[in-house]
Amino acid sequence: MHQLQGPFMESSAINIAIVVVYLLAMLAFGWWGKSRTKNNSDFLVAGRRLGPFLYTGTMAAVVLGGASTVGGVGLGYKFGISGMWLVVAIGSGVLLLSLLFAGTIQKLKIYTVSQMLTLRYGSTATQTSGIVMLAYTLMLCATSTGAYATIFVVLFGWERWLAIAIGGAIVLVYSTIGGMWSITLADQVQFVIKTVGIFFLMLPFALNAAGGLDGIRARVDESFFDIGGIGLQTIITYFVVYTLGLLIGQDIWQRVFTAKTPTVARWGGATAGVYCILYGFAGALIGMAASVALSGVEIAAKDDVYAEVATRLLPIGIGGLVLAAAVAAMMSTASGALIAAATVARADVMPFVASWFGKKVDTSDSDNPEHDVKANRYWVLGLGIVAIIIAISTKDVVAALTIAYDILVGGLLVAIIGGLVWKRGTGIAAAWSMAAGSVVTLGTMIILEINAEVPLDGIYANEPIYFGLIASALVYIVVSLASKPTDPAVMKAWTDRVAGTRVAEEELTTPAS
Repeated sequence: MHQLQGPFMESSAINIAIVVVYLLAMLAFGWWGKSRTKNNSDFLVAGRRLGPFLYTGTMAAVVLGGASTVGGVGLGYKFGISGMWLVVAIGSGVLLLSLLFAGTIQKLKIYTVSQMLTLRYGSTATQTSGIVMLAYTLMLCATSTGAYATIFVVLFGWERWLAIAIGGAIVLVYSTIGGMWSITLADQVQFVIKTVGIFFLMLPFALNAAGGLDGIRARVDESFFDIGGIGLQTIITYFVVYTLGLLIGQDIWQRVFTAKTPTVARWGGATAGVYCILYGFAGALIGMAASVALSGVEIAAKDDVYAEVATRLLPIGIGGLVLAAAVAAMMSTASGALIAAATVARADVMPFVASWFGKKVDTSDSDNPEHDVKANRYWVLGLGIVAIIIAISTKDVVAALTIAYDILVGGLLVAIIGGLVWKRGTGIAAAWSMAAGSVVTLGTMIILEINAEVPLDGIYANEPIYFGLIASALVYIVVSLASKPTDPAVMKAWTDRVAGTRVAEEELTTPAS
């Protein structure tokens, strides 16, 4: 952190002013989005009215967070061109989701992944997926909040807790006031800022400072231009964790639900996926150029490279826009995760928990849309405060996010994708598959952690996801073939939705009921 503080604090007030203006603009978009929020659908999925431009921008913004932006440049600095694989894996996940499943998902006209499972299998046992999804989205929000707060610490000289509180409050305000409409509008600004900052500012300035590709090649090891230099195992890990995770994450699906038509969801998402891959390539090139242009600068950690490029290689003012791009990347991820967490908590977890006590909860209020929007605002506000508290009080939020992410992929992936592609898959198989995958994933993680020489090595290992996926797939296939096919009435309701049969919006909030 001290390595970053000098360059940041020496930067012109113009750079700081640009970031401040950006933050104020986010608040303004919150109020603007409020005017477009009239009912539950508007608040949670932007009225399902996003066209190609808005949809592509919001999808690209939500998946390209701090890991893709700051982390991608850092990987390029350390590993060369192969540092692009992290973001390429993310882009590939968006491409696969868009081309294979987004059209179907958009037609379902639902709000959560768990609702898809209940609709497809006709089994309330699959509602347990909501608990895992809530943990994942809440931890994702907390990690993103802590990430952009680190920039505020060095930019403004604030204490960490204050930086998290103020930054988190900004995201909380615009997300709570306008819901998905405000987040979508903010995402468009964030998308433009990131595009300009990475492709049109950082990339040309960094390459110029390094003497172009020829200058880089003359001063670095040849391995920097090796596409697989980061290591095959690492590349595989990126695709297993990020590509597969993007296929089923609530924060990503909720963006698919905002698309106006299946065509927009499919091709707008595919465009965003291609954009992500180009973004990863640009980030790696910036990192490579920085390894040459900043060769005389002591850099403590690879994630510091982004800020060093912004403050040392870019002119005053332009550097401020690039810093705003980093904040934008992290805020878009945080806001997307926050509204996803609130949606899952209200639509899935609350009814499931209430059922333990023999009560039935209707999470919709179609007779009073304004009251329904207010209820959603309370959920966003409450969970946003929880995420801020977690980010302030916990230094190892990443470990908690890793656990949730492993269970998400190892436990839920097979049941979700299986339901989309295999008609013979059954509800009981999905429930047992999720249970088996989650238990094996957690069990493997615990065993590895007990035997690990370094703390948290077991949590960050890849084996839990691999074993969880294998167990989940085997159970899903065997139990599906051994059990009765899904009720024909349930399958008819499912195929009607997939065929695009119109259903009243109020019927979609709680399909389990």
